[in-house]
Amino acid sequence: MAARVAKITIFPMKSCDGLALETASVMPSGALSHDRQFALVDSDGRFINAKRTPLIHQVRMQIDPSSRTYEVGRRGEEVALRGRFDADSKQLSDWLSDFFSLEVSIVENDETGFPDDLGAVGPTIISTSTLETVADWFNGLTVDEVRQRFRVNIEVDGVEPFWEDWLFRSDRQPQPFRVGDVQFGGTNPCQRCVVPTRHSQTGEVTPAGFSLQFSSRREATLPAWAPREHFNHFYRLSTNTRLLNRGNGIIRVGDPVELDVI
Repeated sequence: MAARVAKITIFPMKSCDGLALETASVMPSGALSHDRQFALVDSDGRFINAKRTPLIHQVRMQIDPSSRTYEVGRRGEEVALRGRFDADSKQLSDWLSDFFSLEVSIVENDETGFPDDLGAVGPTIISTSTLETVADWFNGLTVDEVRQRFRVNIEVDGVEPFWEDWLFRSDRQPQPFRVGDVQFGGTNPCQRCVVPTRHSQTGEVTPAGFSLQFSSRREATLPAWAPREHFNHFYRLSTNTRLLNRGNGIIRVGDPVELDVI
């Protein structure tokens, strides 16, 4: 079975709910269109995100980027607000300010979004078998829960666990690979934060010792082909990318994923 795109997910509001797509546009910056397009900031311009507060896990926010509409509410409850970003952003900011008990504003970047790795703003990528392997490391953790904790853009099936570790090089030059007609360069294994230690819906830290157990298993199962130079620690999963050649600018579920030999 050849490597193919199994899932594409974008996160229109940074740290909030994902949106599954069948087709995604690759912007000239290399970012997927509408991924992390919006973000929440406080009065000092600091991000209000899942790294900063587990409360954000309890916000359910559904965004339709094409119509620039949103629905928001507490997870498990009825929708509290519906509106449009262009006309109704203040009511959304006010609701979020009440929820977080601090002043919240919404910022937007429709060119690169708000990625964590500013040197690699392309989509993150991982294999389905990697997610399955990580789920097996923890009793009671489902593949879908692992998927929601690690929040990766492109999921690839038809390959072995940690296949995405092929997508960065020991000399730290981008490793070219193609998704359909679009050429990306893999740059580095994504450094993880507190977010994967928490339940994706409640924000509860579970299971205890998640990051330590993950790091231990990751080191023990690191593939021979993975350049260890990139692992100053082993709390890393999925591969960050940047755009090399935009091609037709479209990626689709079912597209072949091919490593370019250089």
